[in-house]
Amino acid sequence: MRANPYTLLTLTTLFWAGNAIAGKLAAGVISPVALTLSRWLIACVVFYIFARPHLNRDWPIVRRHLPLLFSLGALGFSAFNIGLYWALNYTTAINVTIEQSAMPVLIILANYLFFSVRITAMQGVGVLLTITGVLVTATRGSPLTVFETGVNRGDAIMMLCVLLYGGYTVALRFRPDIHWTTLMFALSFSASLFAAPFYALEIARDGFQMPGHEAWAIIAYTAIFPSMMSQLFFIRGVALLGANRAGLFINLVPIFAAILAIAILGESFKNYHLAGLALVLGGIAMAERFSAHRRA
Repeated sequence: MRANPYTLLTLTTLFWAGNAIAGKLAAGVISPVALTLSRWLIACVVFYIFARPHLNRDWPIVRRHLPLLFSLGALGFSAFNIGLYWALNYTTAINVTIEQSAMPVLIILANYLFFSVRITAMQGVGVLLTITGVLVTATRGSPLTVFETGVNRGDAIMMLCVLLYGGYTVALRFRPDIHWTTLMFALSFSASLFAAPFYALEIARDGFQMPGHEAWAIIAYTAIFPSMMSQLFFIRGVALLGANRAGLFINLVPIFAAILAIAILGESFKNYHLAGLALVLGGIAMAERFSAHRRA
């Protein structure tokens, strides 16, 4: 399975869809910062156990790349998830995951702006379709109202999160050549370090609250699947397919999430969800179909 990027990336998106469901279940049960810190602390300890035989050899490389590794862990692992869980306090899991599907077009745009990866005219059309689909979803089917009332707070937060993770995905091309367990330990440690001051402020403001049984179940799921397994699978998938092609698998997240949200959360799948999803997936399919690297 380690050599099959399609299986790896499909499982990744299933776990990410489950992360949105867990985040919605966490609303009112455990704070976004506490959940993020808990899941990455657990992942950090587990990755350290497996990384120990490689740390001495990899440390000189890790030390040279500390700013990059901290940025990747802080933004891609920690800030993104704090924002995602925060957004789920104000919007639906289906909305969040459809908006999350805009990541591939942001990756394409970032590669164009920073690495001069050419965008064809039809790719540009695909990008516009995807952005329109996100707006249709965020405005509940009335995109023109964005000029009058703006967008829901949760949807706005999620759009910022999408920018963060798109940047993380593109920046993975610069990751140092170290053992994968060392990389994951460094990123999960960075994620925990980033979240810790925010949690300390939260305790100072509201006091410490021991998580209940439901909160621990959510922490366990997010630590094992979205934190450890999906990140490993995604990094390996990006290495095998490249950021642009691997990013396209994010298209599966809203499909899995819609199924899970309806079955577990009882959310309704509205007509504007269908329209937004069709525009997002259609735009990304067009962007990939007419991409410059495929024509070359």
